[in-house]
Amino acid sequence: MIAFDPTPEQEALRARIETFVMEQIVPYEKDPRNTAHGPTEELRIELNALARSADLFVPHVPKQWGGMGLDHVSMAIAFEACGLSPLGPIAMHCAAPDEGNMNLLDKVATDAQKERWLKPFAAGEFRSCFAMTEPWGAGADPSAMKTKGHYDGDNFVVNGVKWLITGAKGAGFTIIFCDVEPSGDKPGGPTMLISDMDVPGIALTREIKSLDSSFTNGHWEVTYDNLRIPSENVLGKVGEGFRYVQVRLAPARLTHCMRWLGGAVRAHKIALDYARKREAFGQPIGKHGEIGAMLAENEMELQQCRLMVWWACAVLDKGGQGRHESSMVKTSVSEALFRIADRCVQILGGMGVTGDTVVEQIFRETRAFRIYDGPSEVHKWAISRRIMKNG
Repeated sequence: MIAFDPTPEQEALRARIETFVMEQIVPYEKDPRNTAHGPTEELRIELNALARSADLFVPHVPKQWGGMGLDHVSMAIAFEACGLSPLGPIAMHCAAPDEGNMNLLDKVATDAQKERWLKPFAAGEFRSCFAMTEPWGAGADPSAMKTKGHYDGDNFVVNGVKWLITGAKGAGFTIIFCDVEPSGDKPGGPTMLISDMDVPGIALTREIKSLDSSFTNGHWEVTYDNLRIPSENVLGKVGEGFRYVQVRLAPARLTHCMRWLGGAVRAHKIALDYARKREAFGQPIGKHGEIGAMLAENEMELQQCRLMVWWACAVLDKGGQGRHESSMVKTSVSEALFRIADRCVQILGGMGVTGDTVVEQIFRETRAFRIYDGPSEVHKWAISRRIMKNG
């Protein structure tokens, strides 16, 4: 049974995060260190310190690693509140790709890997990146992967190019998805390998200009040229990479929805306030039918998005994998959030296409979100395959 009303504890956490974000983080949205390629490392560190002081750092991480150990429904409530500013998730160290990588390490890494990577990572000592997408290769279809790894004694040697890798510049480590070639009795197949970033064999070859601007240090093309990775840095087992992708991506699709739901709520509030104050043809524009209808559509779709996210989170909290549910939610919510942001731009008129409010950024971010973590078309195809097979 899903409770449609937050518990007193969940409501208190939501209120605390909302106050923190609106009072302490929103003023940084105009900071020059918040660039077209996302916040700089310096700004991230400063924002992290604020979240630590507010005792709101890494709310999603298990308590043993310094977090709050929230369940998924509580996480949805918390992440929506932190998403009221694009900088909120950066401050609380629960932005992509770091949040998803923390979850993956917690679920799959060995105890030694958790001590080496997860413990300092969750403490905010460094960031991470997740290297799966390739130019003309793996993306929504990871089976098209062209990055290769081969055995060399106790090491793997990796060669290939990854593209649109979020936060690669300045990341402390990376999780690389590659196709390992079998050798004798040693297994092969899709595999995840962990590597430091500041090692020979990794080169940041190009900074990519993108529609969005909310991720620390933006997106990069990364080249691996005979990158050597020791065997103890295999994440999980060789050949099990596709399974681990699902461990990471099903929850990550939902957390993206949670954060950008918060952004859409903020955009809607700005548009609603404008519609109450801006007058045209003798009355506030919100009293004109077309504007009022857009506001009403936003209000309805925001609640529909929220309930869909909570529903899928309840599946995960009960121990389900949530692959089907997360595909449904990611598709429906990403499309709805973009419609909401688009209406907000329209209501604001000329102001909506300028940087005078955060709405234009939320519009850009929600447009990109329709592609990130699987475009809508791929998710619909996957959903249809499952229902054709299983009814």
